[in-house]
Amino acid sequence: MQFEVRALAVDRYDTLIVDALDAADARRIVEARQLQAVSVRPLGSHLARRSPAFELALFSQELAELLDAGLEVVEAVDTLAARENDGERARLCAFLVARLREGISFSAALEQAGDQFPPLYTGLIRAAEKTSDLHGALSRYLEYRSRFDALRAKITSALIYPAILISVGGAVCLFLLGYVVPRFATVYRGSGRNLPWLSQCMLDWGELIAGHRGLAGLCLLGTLLTGGSLLLHAWRQGRIEAALAHVPGVGRRIALFRLSLLYLTLGTLLNGGMPIVSALDLAEGVLPEPMRPRLRAMVAALRRGESISGALERHGLSTPVSLRLLRAGEGSGRIGEMFVRTARYHDGELARWLERFSKLFEPLLMTAIGVAVGVIVVLLYLPIFDLAGSLQ
Repeated sequence: MQFEVRALAVDRYDTLIVDALDAADARRIVEARQLQAVSVRPLGSHLARRSPAFELALFSQELAELLDAGLEVVEAVDTLAARENDGERARLCAFLVARLREGISFSAALEQAGDQFPPLYTGLIRAAEKTSDLHGALSRYLEYRSRFDALRAKITSALIYPAILISVGGAVCLFLLGYVVPRFATVYRGSGRNLPWLSQCMLDWGELIAGHRGLAGLCLLGTLLTGGSLLLHAWRQGRIEAALAHVPGVGRRIALFRLSLLYLTLGTLLNGGMPIVSALDLAEGVLPEPMRPRLRAMVAALRRGESISGALERHGLSTPVSLRLLRAGEGSGRIGEMFVRTARYHDGELARWLERFSKLFEPLLMTAIGVAVGVIVVLLYLPIFDLAGSLQ
């Protein structure tokens, strides 16, 4: 039986085709060639499972537990590599072990591993290497991820129900216009009566769809796909966020969300022992493009000797709460802790606003969908009401 083996050589990965009895035998054959097998997959097997994706939070949690148990970094990463036999996680762990055994630092190995390890993560590890507190750096990153994921989950959960309402309401309207209205149009055309103008327009639309169902379906599908693609592109470019920033009430919360992420990132990096200027350079990625020039101007102000709170206030990256807390942190030397406290305070503020917004927006959205469906139904039955009136 043939197996495809991905093996680690000195400085590269090779893919080998090996004849073996089973996966373990294929692994032994490759290791006999002084190579380290990373993954073994039977050729032509349609039942082979998909390689699991790399989860940085899980990797960090397991690595922190192994380090807390007393293992060295190389031993801990090697242990994680030994328990995996396939997928991106196994490949990355094997790569890190190989680099660490060459004598380079853990942070340098993470940088060479690619985009799976963001600059924030490698920056925390690099700062921790100077104080020999790698376990603390991993714990701080896990806390950062948990707070970030919690805030993102709150926003996502607030959007799920409106999205479901819009989808269901849109599907009902499309069903009425594409299936029910054409059948009513056939009945009303045979009656020979003059119809109300609005009903006539809707029935003409129904007849047009009934006569060109295939074309109408293709147009609808094309519109949905094109619209979705354009929205996704605009979201990635930051245009949707920029447009929402001009909506009264919403723009302020979007800016507060970005500032909360900035404070949380800075607090995590500063608590990890990183200088403030280096922390600001790494934290630039959490801000949208329009806000980054202000952060760079703040870095320049700090290099000139300006205080952190003063630079934040002068460049529009502060709130009244953050100014008071950061000034207290500058006096006590706990500036990193105050950044985290500020982020936690604004997270709670955003959560309360999202709850109030959901309670107000969802009934309004249900009312709008109900009105749209009701208008279609009423326009369908207006000719019947007119006929009933004439019979009296």
